[in-house]
Amino acid sequence: NGVYTPLHNLLPMVHPSEICWGGWDINSMNLGDAMRRSRVLEYDLQEQLYPHMKEIVPLPSVYFPDFIAANQSERADNVLEGSKQDQMEQIRKDIVDFKAKNKLDKVIVLWTANTERFASVEEGVNDTADNLLASIERDEPEVSASTVFAVASILEGCTFINGSPQNTFVPGVMELAKRHQCFIAGDDFKSGQTKMKSVLVDFLVSAGIKPVSIVSYNHLGNNDGKNLSA
Repeated sequence: NGVYTPLHNLLPMVHPSEICWGGWDINSMNLGDAMRRSRVLEYDLQEQLYPHMKEIVPLPSVYFPDFIAANQSERADNVLEGSKQDQMEQIRKDIVDFKAKNKLDKVIVLWTANTERFASVEEGVNDTADNLLASIERDEPEVSASTVFAVASILEGCTFINGSPQNTFVPGVMELAKRHQCFIAGDDFKSGQTKMKSVLVDFLVSAGIKPVSIVSYNHLGNNDGKNLSA
């Protein structure tokens, strides 16, 4: 006979009702309206979630236009000001305040923002932890927003999970995480078409067929598709 039970009854994990959600975004729209705008979830599910999501408004986020598509500028109405050091310190403050306000035992930062271009790994810039921290302090242009979030999370002792395929974890980030004994993980969620492409490419190559290009069509209308289309 089949047995149905919540996952938290099988594994030592936090009950879903005990998780507090918050975050940052370069667009100020609340999550309920953003969900409707994206048109990804089924309509009935949207209607069930909307009363809960409409109250969640993102905090101002880090916006470095050089790292994402230019078409994102029209949505960037909720961005932090100041140097990269200033912005990193604000992210750290946001984490501390969120943890204290909600009386949390642990904070996990999950990067679900737009895919960035690859950052150039350069000696003296992001090749070591100390160089990376110095680069952020002097506003080095080759430090991405996701890397700033990762560094802020590490300095606050928070696990950072990267859900996009850019090279957020430059050598300096990995060294800093080891220094602070902090978990970092991920280089892409690999859900949907990304996973399918990974599986198919491996299959084709093992069969002696070498793909020369892969073309994708994003039909769900979400912002990541818009970002990648530019």
